Amino acid sequence: MHAVLTEILLLLAAAVFAVPLFRRFGLGAVLGYLFAGVLIGPSFTGLISDVTRIQSLSELGVVLLLFVIGLELQPSRLWVLRRPVFGLGSLQVVACSLLFGGLAAMLGLHWQAALVVGVALSLSSTAVVLQVMSERRELTTRHGRDAFAVLLFQDLAAIPVLSLLPALAGRAEGMDWLSALRILGLLVAFLLAGRWGLRPLLGWVARSGNSEVFTAMALLLVVGAAVLAEQAGLTMSLGAFLAGVLLSGSAYRHALEADITPFKGILLGLFFMAVGMGANFSLLLAHPGWMLGGLLAWLVLKTGLLLALGWIAGQRDGELWRFAALMAVGGEFAFVMLAQARSLSLLPAMLADSLVVLITLSMMLSPLMLWLLDRWLARRRPVAAPVDPAPPPPAPVLIIGFGRFGQIVARLLRAHGIRFTAIDIDPARIEFVGRFGIRVYFGDARQTALLQTAGMAEAQLVVLAVGDVARSLEIARVLREAYPDRKVLARARNRQHVYQLWQLGIRQVWRETFDSALSMGRAALEATGLTAARARRDARIFRQRDEALLVEQAEIYQNEPELVQSMQHAMNELRTLFERQDEADAAGGPSPAAPAAEPPLRPDR
Repeated sequence: MHAVLTEILLLLAAAVFAVPLFRRFGLGAVLGYLFAGVLIGPSFTGLISDVTRIQSLSELGVVLLLFVIGLELQPSRLWVLRRPVFGLGSLQVVACSLLFGGLAAMLGLHWQAALVVGVALSLSSTAVVLQVMSERRELTTRHGRDAFAVLLFQDLAAIPVLSLLPALAGRAEGMDWLSALRILGLLVAFLLAGRWGLRPLLGWVARSGNSEVFTAMALLLVVGAAVLAEQAGLTMSLGAFLAGVLLSGSAYRHALEADITPFKGILLGLFFMAVGMGANFSLLLAHPGWMLGGLLAWLVLKTGLLLALGWIAGQRDGELWRFAALMAVGGEFAFVMLAQARSLSLLPAMLADSLVVLITLSMMLSPLMLWLLDRWLARRRPVAAPVDPAPPPPAPVLIIGFGRFGQIVARLLRAHGIRFTAIDIDPARIEFVGRFGIRVYFGDARQTALLQTAGMAEAQLVVLAVGDVARSLEIARVLREAYPDRKVLARARNRQHVYQLWQLGIRQVWRETFDSALSMGRAALEATGLTAARARRDARIFRQRDEALLVEQAEIYQNEPELVQSMQHAMNELRTLFERQDEADAAGGPSPAAPAAEPPLRPDR
């Protein structure tokens, strides 16, 4: 146990040191994590010598990344990508495999080993490319879309590639028709279960109202999909991606993303550190000329071929160069492939280890290459614009809490054509209002990740309409801390709630039952014999005095004796006001003014 804690401490310390440093110089988090892994790994300081356990856990980072990417892809959008996936993707894998496989054969490898080397060097890193594109906001650009399509095809190609390795080694364990049917059957069952079973299950968990259980459910869903896919012969990352796509149209999509994202960030960082730790850099020190020369030749040839393929696909100028630079990096699936080829004696151990080092070095160089490319392209022309249809303009109003209170506010806004986005934690309510085309996010508004996803950065106004006092105050505290400049209108259940919101700096507060109770009180006065005019007059006086009293009692609301005394005094004062008004009405004179009090920043209700 002590050894495990020590390793965790070293990993965290290395990441905290390296990542901010590399981001400070504009090199990105990926390179920082890779450097941190090399720093504490066996090839450098040797602080962590057993990398196997860390590598196994770190694979979950890629799994979670693909799940989140899947959540962003509606099936209709995935269908649009079918041509670049099976066109550009297949062309890239085949062309690169033939090029590098042919060169390997010319260097003396037998054709089976040459084919393995060719395919391994043709692959690109899903983790590095998607993380870098996400940091650079390039997922929706032309080159980002094409890069994602190629990566998706590479994940699909991983299934037959792994199954063919035993056959290439002359063994009988390759995939037969029965195995293929089993994979197909399990895949269909997985898709059906995801389509018809996951959403009701998520709804059932969401109705429990326990956010921790929903987070556990999100993790169970991702890991379960990955394990099921692996059992079916697919890659874990592909299984997680399919699960994300199946839930991309669900009302729980944003809550799932908000819950998964923190785990994804940590585990993906661990993955990059494990890559840095796992490479045998002693080979680089022993043969620097051969290793660096081989790395340069591979990257130049692969980049050149990718430029040609990108040109065929219709890319031009900056987007073409970015596509090639992103996809030139080696892929993490090559590690699995090379390890299996080595165990089957398809490749010599020395060659397999050397290729692992080359691929790791390419991952480390990827952020640096893109950084240099940006500076070169900046002198020529701006970054490529997104090719996806422009998203709807951001809503200027965010309504948190979409119950009866929030819905009335929303109806008034909608009648005036004012766009809004809503957040609510009740799955049944979200399902109902979603039928009317209202954009509602499921989740806990105390999570800043969900607020950001719902458009908090663009919102000019927040309507806090949550009925639960404790949750309302927690959300208000998050809003004041994370978005102090945002205008907030808040619902309050009672006077105590008003004061607590005021203490948090939210001054525009509406007591939820005040207006309706005052209206009923006026009707009660009429029913007991007062004229309608007098009842309206007294209700108006009561409102003015109560709003002033609310401010007066703000400093003493927690002191019960003083509060009771203040209320008694206020009641006597109110009676006096009514009597003076009666006298003024009888004499035909002006209405007497209510005693003044320092008002709040804005009139509160």
